[in-house]
Amino acid sequence: MSLYVMKFGGSSVGDTERMKRVAGRVVEKADEGHQCVVVVSAMGDTTDDLIDQAKLLNSELPAREMDMLLTTGEQISISLLSMAIQALGRKAISFTGWQAGFRTEPVHGKARINNIHPERVNEALAEGNIVIVAGFQGMTVDGEITTLGRGGSDTTAVALAAAIKADACEIYTDVDGIYSTDPRIVKVARKLKEISYDEMLELANLGAAVLHPRAVEYAKHSGVPLIVRSSFNHNEGTVVKEEAAMEQGVVVSGIAYDKNVARISILGVPDVPGVLAEVFGALASEQIDVDIIVQSGVMDGKADFSFSVALSDRENALRVLEGLHSRLPYREVTSEDNLVKVSIVGAGMVSHPGVAAKMFQVISSEGVSIKMVSTSEIKVSCVIDGDKLHDVIKALHTAYDLDTAEQAVVGGPQVRR
Repeated sequence: MSLYVMKFGGSSVGDTERMKRVAGRVVEKADEGHQCVVVVSAMGDTTDDLIDQAKLLNSELPAREMDMLLTTGEQISISLLSMAIQALGRKAISFTGWQAGFRTEPVHGKARINNIHPERVNEALAEGNIVIVAGFQGMTVDGEITTLGRGGSDTTAVALAAAIKADACEIYTDVDGIYSTDPRIVKVARKLKEISYDEMLELANLGAAVLHPRAVEYAKHSGVPLIVRSSFNHNEGTVVKEEAAMEQGVVVSGIAYDKNVARISILGVPDVPGVLAEVFGALASEQIDVDIIVQSGVMDGKADFSFSVALSDRENALRVLEGLHSRLPYREVTSEDNLVKVSIVGAGMVSHPGVAAKMFQVISSEGVSIKMVSTSEIKVSCVIDGDKLHDVIKALHTAYDLDTAEQAVVGGPQVRR
């Protein structure tokens, strides 16, 4: 008997009919002789709807009360799914995150898991139950309810799989695996049979939305095999594991993009030691993550440099820089939006020269200028104007021989885009 953690996102449990389908899928797995722990997100757009309601009452959105509010979405899902499974003749029990033993740091909105005490989960499994656990949530040692941030249900599933020593963690979504790029943009995207943790972590950090980066980190750290598959069909999914076999002739495994990008430039900064430390230290103190940094040449003792941040952090970053002006004289600060970061990822890139050059040539052939570049052993990222994003992704996908003859499956076997 194998032990599986099965995670279903909001689209998979978006209404009662989909809830019944998920219940049937879980019971089917249990009927094969497996123990099942199911982690679910809030139904459909529940979280967004709750946020909208809160904004109508208080524009400040107090963090503690938002956690109290948003965790109700998952509680609705777990109780309904438990009822649906019981209606199919199987024993089932639902637990909130804190009932399942999740203890987090005392941070509202984006808490990290400190530890898990899964005794109740293990006891319920031993009693023959299918166990349903609310994703996205936990509790501090002081009894405060917390949430793990967007994508936190993935993290819940993987962390729980590690804690109960599950044989695998299956992530069910509306696509039937991990594709070489967004199958909604490239209809002939290649479904990957397997991918390494490192490649998947890069893709997730660079904008691929199929898995949350923290979930991949947990899986890599604990050695939990991840399987990404569709909740709408029984097609074979994609396995995320330590080492993945490289497909013959494929150097680039995937292409990701991130629309949440802004570029900020500081012009005419004194070229003296400590300037960069002061600027980026001030940004870090405000919890602003900086991605790509580019410094130009020095002229007359002055330098220019640019960096990228999340678009949602742009105004806060500009405010920080304005506060530095009195002790760090600079000529001007400028910013740009309508930018995207396009990235190629592949473990084979390290041993294949010319991969980056091909990327630059393809982007140029689409009439798009590259504003910033960042590289590592297994990825190259370019910040470009967002107007021709889809054209660039399609051209890159073709250039790196990732196109296939089959169309990707999105939302089930009858829905093709």
